[in-house]
Amino acid sequence: MKQILIEGGHILRGEIKVSGAKNSAVALVPASLLSDEVITIDNIPNISDIDALNDILTYLGAKVTREKEMMRIDATGISNRKIPEQISKKLRASYYFMGALLGKYRHVEMYFPGGCAIGTRPINLHLKAFELLGATIEEKDNLFIIHADRLKGNHIYFDFPSVGATINVLLAACKAEGKTVLENAAKEPEIVSVATFLNNMGAKITGAGTSTITIHGVQKLGRCFMEVIPDRIEAGTYIIAGALVGDKLRITNLIPEHIEALLSKLKEMHCPLKIGEDYVEISASNDIKATNIKTQGYPGFPTDLQQPITTLLTQAHGKSVLEETIYENRFQNVPYLNNMKADITIDNRKIYVKGPTKLSGQVVKATDLRAGACLILAGLKAEGKTVVTEVEHVLRGYENIIEKLENVGAKITLEEI
Repeated sequence: MKQILIEGGHILRGEIKVSGAKNSAVALVPASLLSDEVITIDNIPNISDIDALNDILTYLGAKVTREKEMMRIDATGISNRKIPEQISKKLRASYYFMGALLGKYRHVEMYFPGGCAIGTRPINLHLKAFELLGATIEEKDNLFIIHADRLKGNHIYFDFPSVGATINVLLAACKAEGKTVLENAAKEPEIVSVATFLNNMGAKITGAGTSTITIHGVQKLGRCFMEVIPDRIEAGTYIIAGALVGDKLRITNLIPEHIEALLSKLKEMHCPLKIGEDYVEISASNDIKATNIKTQGYPGFPTDLQQPITTLLTQAHGKSVLEETIYENRFQNVPYLNNMKADITIDNRKIYVKGPTKLSGQVVKATDLRAGACLILAGLKAEGKTVVTEVEHVLRGYENIIEKLENVGAKITLEEI
């Protein structure tokens, strides 16, 4: 077990470089199995989620080499084996092996994936889409057996624009017979990244980034090189840190258009910020204003930044309202913030945040990845010392978070317990 110790009240100055996007990389790595040749992915973040995917690749017999931010994957000799629960449960994104293996072999056996406990997050949309492509699904004791004698393109409408389901169907359909049309597809940058990756291999996908995606099936996918896009959630987290305790803190290697919803809210709150072509410079202010936020699919305000920005709302003058529409169990950070002297009330899918309040360091628990980020931000702002326990959640999503914060002036350490 690991925990993070933070001495609050220190100003952050300097530059933080954003790493490759976790939510993109965890889809690109399983997608590499679809290639009949060697795949190279650059700007891979050094996080435990990638290590977990590497374990699955190795278990299947892929040859994986990693050198700094580079990952080469040779899946030409893999065996389509049942993926056991002890490795599939390590992260939610292991479900992308369902689409990849179904697309390549027409058959996959694996246990339901794990990940953060932030809601039910069923995979019914994924499974319904696989069935529309011609697959049959058997589920027994959390083991899914998905088989298709042949995969045939179809018209698929998603009841909800799910990122995971959209990507999984891209993986399954790119080698299916004929044409597949996805309606009400997710539009996140990670979708565009995966579609670009597959197209670079030889797939025929158009419309990624819009609500309608068309896939014309191909028989063969070859080698390609792909660079992971910058992590918009990591960028947003550090920008929020700057709004809390920054003095011209510069966050670099980002795409401002990917976090436009966050930047618009920060402007509305009167946070002092400067936006460049690939950076944001931000400082703390004692005069930020309350605001209302509602999480939505891209390009709306991202659910993954809902918990981090809650910390900033505790410092805003007035009463903020934050509504979570994506996951029903994503306020587990709130009781810990209240223990740190925040004034937050939960009402079903909404929270009401009164501010500003003077946060006080406490022992708190990272119940999930973004809740952990929220509490680290709170510790940076709080008076005294904060201890964040169960930070394995955080380490699976933020590359070198301790070093990055230390380098700009935070007093923060990671220790084994």
